[in-house]
Amino acid sequence: QQNGQESRALGLTSSDPDHVRKWLASHHRRQLTLLDKFLLELRLGRLGISTGSAAARDEVHDGEGGGGSMNVDNTASASSTSGRGPAMVDRRLVVLQTVELLKYIMGPTSWKTAAELLHLVRAVGTELHTAGGMRREPAIGNVIRRIMAAIREEAQRETLNTTMEDDDILVRKAETASSGGGNRLSLDSILWALPQHVRETGSGARSHQRGDHQRQESFLLNENNSAEQSFPPVFYKQRPDLKQTVMEAVQEILSDLEDTYKNLNEQSTSHIQEGDIVLTSGRSKTTELFLKSAAQKIKQQNRGSFQVIVCEGGAGSGGAQGGGGRVMAHSLAAGGIETILIPDSAIFAVMSRVNKVIIPAHAVLANGGLIASSGCNVVALAAHHFSVPVVCVSGIFKLTPIFPHEGQDTLNDLISPSAVLEYSNLKDKHLSDVEFINPLRDYISPQYIDLYVTNVGSFQPSFIYRLLAEYYHSDDWDIFE
Repeated sequence: QQNGQESRALGLTSSDPDHVRKWLASHHRRQLTLLDKFLLELRLGRLGISTGSAAARDEVHDGEGGGGSMNVDNTASASSTSGRGPAMVDRRLVVLQTVELLKYIMGPTSWKTAAELLHLVRAVGTELHTAGGMRREPAIGNVIRRIMAAIREEAQRETLNTTMEDDDILVRKAETASSGGGNRLSLDSILWALPQHVRETGSGARSHQRGDHQRQESFLLNENNSAEQSFPPVFYKQRPDLKQTVMEAVQEILSDLEDTYKNLNEQSTSHIQEGDIVLTSGRSKTTELFLKSAAQKIKQQNRGSFQVIVCEGGAGSGGAQGGGGRVMAHSLAAGGIETILIPDSAIFAVMSRVNKVIIPAHAVLANGGLIASSGCNVVALAAHHFSVPVVCVSGIFKLTPIFPHEGQDTLNDLISPSAVLEYSNLKDKHLSDVEFINPLRDYISPQYIDLYVTNVGSFQPSFIYRLLAEYYHSDDWDIFE
């Protein structure tokens, strides 16, 4: 206990960004300089920049590896000038660069306990989340929560192993006690030997409750913990192997992100068949690679092809002035896919011919709802009317533990209406009193989504809460609120 108090006094004792900045300035100036550089690039929107050129995108992401090792000092990707379309942000690259940054900060720094590391990651994550903006890039907060959940799991692993050994001893004691009476275990002895029925008292008291070692256990309700020290005692224990196990867990997360497109594309032919008519909206790298992978695999099997109908899309759909569907349609056509471009006003008219709808995700919410580019809600409503299945293709890093309490305003923003109406047209007296609202995103209710295809499998919207429990700790859901 004395060692734990000393580690708290000498190390990081708060998740306040100012406190952590002072600690980094005193002990790790290089990491602080890199953090400031990364924050600047993030605020300016220079991270994960790629081009609209199909050739350039396919060269970087051919669906076989989805990236590779990254240099954290090179935070801004160069934008090729040879692309036909405007520059677009690859959100997976942004998240990859964020994990690389955290890995570089966590590795060389002199934290001693899991509690100190959680304070460090949370403070850095708060600054990254503020710079990236929840509306603009919620995936940054998601990957930080996932890293914090991995740290908590590694910190409790030793306690879990010890408890499992103690449970085995209790069962063996029950077997020994009952062996004198016929060498058979009674039902009563088996049940009362289970850990949830054990109570020990004294200085080393402990009680086993069901779910003690599940990730979802909350430590914020402990009466003896303060607001800043809301961790169990094991989190303040110094372990020589903790840094190695944590870094291995972070590397596993990094590898999972690098293989996102590969794992998604492996499922493409399970959802797109020969002769299908697929409708999509706007411009999305994930959707584009998914469709190209399906076309390539079907072609290799000497089978027919499928047709893609692309809606122009509104603001936030990947175009410089909205309407990224034009660039998307050009890229798919260049990849050998039969493509038709339609205006959003024709969505309802063509939906009766469509076999399935595939849309991208900006964020997958805790209730199974979806935040997508503007215009996708119209697509989902039309598909629901004609009973056309709606499939969302998304990486698991877009899974966001937020509920849509504000409906269409959730994670949304309003941008200039100049993308849909020239200012010169306002001279018309009939338009002078008209208010133009141009939302960046659409919220789609879970009842209009049939399936989520992720890099870890396919799930219905009702299963999203289980994924949240698996990848994030409940205490970290609202750390950026």
